[in-house]
Amino acid sequence: MTVKDLVGTYKVKGHNQDRAHSSYSGVLTLSLDQHDRVVARWQIGNDQVQQGIGFYKDHILVINFNYTSDTGAIFKGVVVYKCLTKDILDGFWSEELGDPDHLGAEQAYRITERSELLN
Repeated sequence: MTVKDLVGTYKVKGHNQDRAHSSYSGVLTLSLDQHDRVVARWQIGNDQVQQGIGFYKDHILVINFNYTSDTGAIFKGVVVYKCLTKDILDGFWSEELGDPDHLGAEQAYRITERSELLN
């Protein structure tokens, strides 16, 4: 598998970096910049957009991400995905201001025309 194989759109589901492990879902879009770095954009729910830049090696994808809260605060973190296949990513993440006793978790499943027809 190469970094180019990861380009596409994925459904994501996961839980937050908190004691309650509150859940979320959304869409992750992966593309490449001119240096073959991974450019990520998450749309979580209807109103939260997160973006990041990362790199891929040996079936591991690492993305440094950030987003702006409703109050204007900027949150930063890192997500690490194990690329099980080019269509399934299994990850964990942490934000700098998140609960240090917990990690977030996220799974991503490639959206294909066929998979969308089945849902």
